[in-house]
Amino acid sequence: MITPDAVERALHELFIAAAGTKLRREDQKKSIEVAALLGEIERHHKDALVVDAAAGKAYVGLVGAALLGFSRVHVIEREASRIAACEAAAARLGRKIELRLAAGDVGDASLWPEAPDVVVALHACGPATDTILDAASHAGARWMYVVPCCYAASVPFAAAAEAKAEAVGIPRQAEVRRRFVMSLVDAERALRLEAAGYEVTITAFVPPTVTPHNLLFRARRVREPGRMREAAARLERLRA
Repeated sequence: MITPDAVERALHELFIAAAGTKLRREDQKKSIEVAALLGEIERHHKDALVVDAAAGKAYVGLVGAALLGFSRVHVIEREASRIAACEAAAARLGRKIELRLAAGDVGDASLWPEAPDVVVALHACGPATDTILDAASHAGARWMYVVPCCYAASVPFAAAAEAKAEAVGIPRQAEVRRRFVMSLVDAERALRLEAAGYEVTITAFVPPTVTPHNLLFRARRVREPGRMREAAARLERLRA
């Protein structure tokens, strides 16, 4: 079992170069999330091709290599400074891994490997979560472990969800409206994946006291025609 303490130690070894320097408080808190996500993906073979999408500094991918022994990690990140941080951290792993650092947007299909075994995304902001779900599906990912972040207006289905909330008369100031909109956005995501051939479960992977954005989408590629047809029909009704 991967513990937050083990993740903290790994983060310190990989990303803290200066003596006497400590992890930022936000990184210490993120250790809990990374540990929980690693607990999900540790079932996979050590030679699985792991894609860390909208990766930031690739905490999940590189700590997964350090603690779980993954030997093939593919990082997609658009910020050059974070790509450089990933490269420096990989050099501190203490062993050679097959690492590809793809600098660019997660929506660029050319940056994705074909049929990756595992795709992880921890708190990709705004529409990036939806872009990752679609891109990973098109790439033929076998498994996805995706934790959405915000539900801002830039999220593809957010405007339609707000319109549905308005149509049923939920006041804008009501907390129930926010939850209603979030539920519709997540339902659309789940049905989109199911229609593309995935079996999807959504679960709270950490307590809400760690982060309010604590839902994990766990998707397994099964390509069951009946499931796909049913999901496509339900998705059409939801979007109507």
